[in-house]
Amino acid sequence: MTGPHDVVDERRAYAAKPLIGAFVLDAALVVVFTVIGRLSHDEHPLAGLWTTSWPFLLALIVGWAISFAWRAPTAPVRTGLPVWAVTVAGGMLLRAADGQGVQPAFVVVASVVLLAFLVGWRLVAALAGRARRTG
Repeated sequence: MTGPHDVVDERRAYAAKPLIGAFVLDAALVVVFTVIGRLSHDEHPLAGLWTTSWPFLLALIVGWAISFAWRAPTAPVRTGLPVWAVTVAGGMLLRAADGQGVQPAFVVVASVVLLAFLVGWRLVAALAGRARRTG
């Protein structure tokens, strides 16, 4: 026999899937960004991966918290843009504090790539959802 609490628990579990998926995808894309960066400098992609990734991963978490991303995890503008901005700015500040490089060219490349990654997948998802609803 199911009761009203079972229905609420089932709805919460269903609602948590996009939230968890969105965060995991964001984190994975940040790691992909750092792997690409390491490879472009002829560095082993896994050696030093944590050192390169942690500032951006920590900034990503802060970006999620500041933007209340869990309220609309797949929204490109409401969530994607602030998460991207905090991830880039916070990642650069943390890199600088840790003695890592923050040359202007790197800031530009990181900004463009992370914009494409963190906002791009949300735009694709929004467009796909719109096409499903209208098609």
